[in-house]
Amino acid sequence: MKTSRLEAFSDGVLAIIITIMVLELKAPELPTLEALCSIAPVFISYVFSFIYLGIYWNNHHHLFQITEKVNGKILWANLHLLFWLSLIPFTTAWIGDDFNSKITVISYGVVLLLSAIAYYILQMAIIRSHDNKFLLRKAIGKDKKGKISILLYFLGVALAFINTWVAVLIYIIVAITWLVPDKRIEKSL
Repeated sequence: MKTSRLEAFSDGVLAIIITIMVLELKAPELPTLEALCSIAPVFISYVFSFIYLGIYWNNHHHLFQITEKVNGKILWANLHLLFWLSLIPFTTAWIGDDFNSKITVISYGVVLLLSAIAYYILQMAIIRSHDNKFLLRKAIGKDKKGKISILLYFLGVALAFINTWVAVLIYIIVAITWLVPDKRIEKSL
């Protein structure tokens, strides 16, 4: 199979996820600066989640630029990733409503962690479906960046039990490391 249907479907799902997320943003009830400031946590959580979804969309795009063929395992691995990404609007709304709560920060981190694991599984499914000369295999090597990200998410979730702000800082650090699309793949194209 070619990758075009999978890419189109994934793009559509991500567009719907972002649409659902933006629909959660409600205008302030009063036309005042105080009212606007009162919804700042909701807006900040939206911006942060939008960036995360953008990171996944960018890296997914690069991943499938290099992928030559798709099989059933890749399709299921991609759906697995989309499932976890589809939970981002829920955790975004929840953390936006109460950003000091341990359970909301932990839930947000768990979804980020499981999304990262799902992306890693997708990447491995793609690599395993191609031969030893496949460019992606060479481009990511041992995938230190991906593995470190998973470890940092795990650490963030664990630390959220102690200090939610430290956990959020770790989530931000991971996002910053992925803001620029994966150069390892771009160099291979």
